[in-house]
Amino acid sequence: MKKKEPAKTAEGLFGTDGIRGLANHHPMTPEVALEVGRAVAFVLRKSGRSWVKSSQPVGLRPLESRRPVRRAKIVIGKDTRLSGYMIENALVSGICSMGADCILIGPLPTPGVAFVTTSMRADAGMMISASHNPYHDNGIKVFSGDGFKLPDEVEAEIERVMFSAELDRERPTADLVGKAFRIDDAHGRYLVFLKSLFPKDLDLLGFRIALDCAHGAAYKVGPLVFEELGADVVRLGVAPNGTNINARCGALHPESVAGATVEYRCDVGVALDGDGDRCILSDENGEIVDGDQIIGLCAIEMAKEGSLKGKTVVTTPMSNIGLELTLKEHGISMIRAQVGDRYVVETMRKGGFNLGGEQSGHLVFLDHATTGDGIVAALKVLEAMRRTGKPLSELKKSIKLFPQAQENVRVSRKEPFDRHREISTSIDKAKDALKDRGRVFVRYSGTEPVARILVEGEDLQQVAHLSREIASAIHRALG
Repeated sequence: MKKKEPAKTAEGLFGTDGIRGLANHHPMTPEVALEVGRAVAFVLRKSGRSWVKSSQPVGLRPLESRRPVRRAKIVIGKDTRLSGYMIENALVSGICSMGADCILIGPLPTPGVAFVTTSMRADAGMMISASHNPYHDNGIKVFSGDGFKLPDEVEAEIERVMFSAELDRERPTADLVGKAFRIDDAHGRYLVFLKSLFPKDLDLLGFRIALDCAHGAAYKVGPLVFEELGADVVRLGVAPNGTNINARCGALHPESVAGATVEYRCDVGVALDGDGDRCILSDENGEIVDGDQIIGLCAIEMAKEGSLKGKTVVTTPMSNIGLELTLKEHGISMIRAQVGDRYVVETMRKGGFNLGGEQSGHLVFLDHATTGDGIVAALKVLEAMRRTGKPLSELKKSIKLFPQAQENVRVSRKEPFDRHREISTSIDKAKDALKDRGRVFVRYSGTEPVARILVEGEDLQQVAHLSREIASAIHRALG
């Protein structure tokens, strides 16, 4: 009988950050998750990072061949979404059916899953999360054994295998079926690691920090990191119930932590997103400090101490032109990678750079982490505040940003913008109006059916008007 293949979308399963969608609807169904688990384990096996093959139970093998069996190990973590249980169990079933073992660590930030994957010498890591999306969405991110997100070609191979008949030819039996077990100290391991990144000669005594964990994956470990370093922490977004993740809180709604920062007279506010890989800050006056400003002030401090490799940072086309000009004044170059923190990391690794990130708050300190880590970013800013003795409001002054206007337009389909004359005309009109003192950047989201518009220039009213014009044209053509 021919294998029944899951329905495939026109754009494939993997987007810019793994697989993502409405939970219990394609592609985020238990059926697809099971196939993903099987395919990941299969690709590991085929690549040579696998386990000893045998058709005999251990007890029947010759004595001289009874050596420890090398099974593939895959770490599985998740955020706090209700649907995480459903996806987790499906992944485990698929992985075990291919003879690999699962290590379940429960809710932990995405960078924590990457850390545990490497520290446990696992062959891969999988994070069940839709990051900053609402609770009704979910997703699957896959890390290789070195803690880095999979390159496009490996994701393509996993997807190819899912839609082939190859998996049915590989069905381990008897003692070769995989098993799953939980480890209860993953938070403790990650906590110790994070604290080790803060200089031994410094502490956070006397600091008051407003911390918003978005009712997400960092709700346990986040507060403990800062408290154990000596800070007084005002806890926000630490009561997940499965449906309140990212709901009017966290990095997507930094106004919440900004208000708390002023109300409780904190030195800084830290807002994380649902899976803990983003960080947006508030200074002591309640003013938002975004990813561009965090990159800028950290780059300047790292350059002063001689730790900024290549005197270069890696960002994306979404980053503010003001950041680029400010860094240039300090002798620091800026390279723009494709949108998505995985592409930022790829560019950093190729160039040998150690600082990069996105305006949205994905900050990557490659000397310490393999992916964006909101807590690490916050610790780096706190280190700069402690060493310089300056408040965040003072440190951020050196980063002079241009006004930006952003619009998100939900679309019914993702067609090239140049196929629609009305859209092309609106974009060209905006570029002509700004000339060389601004930028226009229009793209589709890699994780949602959304067109994202960014217009940047010296006059806020002008860029806001131009972005609305482009948004209207896209809505009329593709809405």
